[in-house]
Amino acid sequence: MRAYMPESQLFRDRTHAGQELAEALHHLAEAQPLVLALPRGGVPVAFEVAQRLGAPLDLVLVRKIGAPGNEELALGAVIDGAEPKWVINQELFNQIAPPPNWFEEEMQRQLTELERRRHRYCGERPAPVIADRCVIVIDDGIATGATVRAALKGLKQSKPSCVVLAVPVGPRDVIEMLRADVDELICLAMPEPFIGVGCHYRNFEQTSDEQVVDLLARASGQPGL
Repeated sequence: MRAYMPESQLFRDRTHAGQELAEALHHLAEAQPLVLALPRGGVPVAFEVAQRLGAPLDLVLVRKIGAPGNEELALGAVIDGAEPKWVINQELFNQIAPPPNWFEEEMQRQLTELERRRHRYCGERPAPVIADRCVIVIDDGIATGATVRAALKGLKQSKPSCVVLAVPVGPRDVIEMLRADVDELICLAMPEPFIGVGCHYRNFEQTSDEQVVDLLARASGQPGL
């Protein structure tokens, strides 16, 4: 794990953060990686990296599977892809003991939502094949790490040749925890105390669906919006 920037330095916006992150990832260009962004905020960051590395850009879509009656309590997560994967918190699942078939039905419901979102962002383009590829997972920052950790676990089931997690900013303890889940981890800034991802951007306006669609189209060489 490497830190590249003084903790006091702010990113102007997600584009600037992506440009800085691309500098730290240039050594992976020869691996012909696949760049996967967590939407929506991770897409402008990942776009800059993909452009610099000459790599394809796609999405990794994750949906939490919340407990019955308490959707904030995550029993697992489902991750889209050519062959969708899921992860489960077995200890918590055993404690909650949901009704028979509930998990399968909820997982299917979340898969339907993932398919809707992929179609919204990517049209008819199928989810990418992960097997035997170097994959770089990018977000605009990490707070608790729960979503990205689920994404990483799901991606590993698809047997990529290596998994790299790259983010502009995150809390040191969470970054250290995530290091065990990947082959390489790059985080540009780990301020202490960590307040929130948006505090380290001068412009942290919400990324729109339209921006996501436009950037994906530009990355694939198709006309933008």
